[in-house]
Amino acid sequence: MTCFVGVDVGTTNVKALAMPPDLSQILAHASVPLTTLNPEPNYAEQDPAEIWSAFQQVMSEVSRETAKAGHTITHIAFSTAMHSLLPMDSEGNPLGNVILWSDNRADAQATELRTTQADVGKAIYESTGTPIHPMIPLCKLAWLKENDPRVLRRTARFGSVKEFLWTKLTGEFEVDYSIATATGLFDAANRQWNEQAMTYAGVRDNQLAQPVPTTHQRPYRPATDADTLDLPEGVSLLIGASDGCLANLGAGAIKPGIATLTIGTSGAIRQTVQKPLRDEQGRLFCYILDEGHYVVGGPTNNGGNVLEWVTEKLVQQPTETVLAAAETIAPGSDGLLFLPYLQGERAPLWDANVRGAYQQVDWQHTQAHFIRAALEGVLFNLLSINELLTRHTGPAWVIHANGGFAKSAFWVQMLADIAGIPVRLNASNESGSMGAILLTMKAIGQVKSLEEAARRVQFGETFEPDADRYKAYQVAFRNWKKAMEHL
Repeated sequence: MTCFVGVDVGTTNVKALAMPPDLSQILAHASVPLTTLNPEPNYAEQDPAEIWSAFQQVMSEVSRETAKAGHTITHIAFSTAMHSLLPMDSEGNPLGNVILWSDNRADAQATELRTTQADVGKAIYESTGTPIHPMIPLCKLAWLKENDPRVLRRTARFGSVKEFLWTKLTGEFEVDYSIATATGLFDAANRQWNEQAMTYAGVRDNQLAQPVPTTHQRPYRPATDADTLDLPEGVSLLIGASDGCLANLGAGAIKPGIATLTIGTSGAIRQTVQKPLRDEQGRLFCYILDEGHYVVGGPTNNGGNVLEWVTEKLVQQPTETVLAAAETIAPGSDGLLFLPYLQGERAPLWDANVRGAYQQVDWQHTQAHFIRAALEGVLFNLLSINELLTRHTGPAWVIHANGGFAKSAFWVQMLADIAGIPVRLNASNESGSMGAILLTMKAIGQVKSLEEAARRVQFGETFEPDADRYKAYQVAFRNWKKAMEHL
C-alpha cells in the first residue's frame, strides 16, 4: 500500500507526517527540534547542517514506521517557514548560517523603504504583496550590500531553507511561487523576479532560484552520495509552499468566511481568497498558494513566546500552573491591559522597535491578573489584525485554530469569547504537513480542486463563544485598542 509524507520545516522543529491516500489514519509522525542562534543583538540564525540532520532524522523515522506498517512512500511534499536567507556556492553548499524571519538586523533598510524611499517601498509591495519589514530577504540582502558586500560578491546563489533542501534532494535550484512571494523580490502577477527589488537588494536574477508552481514535482535524485536518504526508488518530490499558506489548506480554510489563526512561537491570522489583494498602507501580506488561491493576512512576532516569557521569566512556574492561575481571573483582567510587543512587531504596526507594556495597573491586580492580561493581549493583537483583514475579505463566521496554543482549551475558549464566533480545532494539529499532503493529492489528480481537498480535513472540538464573556471582552478590546493606538 502507498502513502504520502508531508514535511514541515519550521523555526522550532522539523516535522513529518505520513498518511495513506484516503487520509484514514496517521501512519507515522516524527519531530526533531532546531536551535536558534543569537550571535549578536537582533540576529537570529540557524545552522543549515542542523536543519539537514533534523530532516534526515524525521525521514528515517517516518520511513521506518511506514515500512513497518506495510506502506510504501510514493510522494513527499514540503512546507517551509518563510523569509529565511542563506548564501550558497554554485553547488548549493551553504556559505554561512540561515538568517531567519525573526532576524531584525535590517531594520534601517526597512525603515528607509518606509520613509525616505517610500515610493520604492510602495511599488515593491504592490508588485510582491510582501509588507516591508526587516524580516524579508529583500531587506536582508540590502543590509548585506551595505554592511558586508563581500558576501554578495562571493555568493553564487541566495535562497531559503526550501532551496537548500530542494537542491540537496533533486540537484535543481528551484523555488516555489509561495516562498518566492514572501521574499519581497518576486513579481507575483508576472511570476518572475522583480527588477526594481533586485536593484535595491543588490542581487542578480541568476543568483536567485528558478520560480516554479507549488505543485511542481521532481524525482528524488540527491545532489551527492552524502545526501542519500533511506527512501524507496521512484519517490516523487513535490516542492510545496510556505508554512502559512499550507496551514490554511491543512486547516480546511479555503472557502470565504473561514479565518485561520495560528499561534506557535509567533502567530498569524489569514484567509484564503481567489484574487490577490493589497492593503493601501502595506500592512497585509498576500502570498500564492496555487494558481487560483492566495492567502492574505497578517503575522505577529508575539504569540506563544509571550506565554513562554510569562512562565519562565515573570512567574517562574510550570505552564500548567500559570494557565490555571489565569483561569481564576475574570475576562478583561479587571482592567489590566498588556501590549504584547516583546520582540518588536509585524502586523498591524510593522515596527521592529516597538516594545510591550502593561497598562492600567492598580493595587487590586495580582500575579494571576498579569498572566491573564498577557494571554488576552496576544489575542487582542491578532484580532486587531483580523479587523484590518476583514475590511478586504469580509467577516469570518468561524476561526480554524492551530499551533501550540491549541493544546490549551482555556486559551482557545478565550479566543472564541473575544472573537464572538466559533473556533474549530483540527483533528490533527499538524496543519502544515497536512496541507502539503493535500496539495500532493491535487497535484496528482486524486482530487480535482483544493476545495475538494479541504473537505477531506477532519475536525476535533468546536468552542462556542459565551455571550456574557463576549460582552465583557468588547469593553476590554476597545480599551486595548486605544492603548495600542497611543504607541
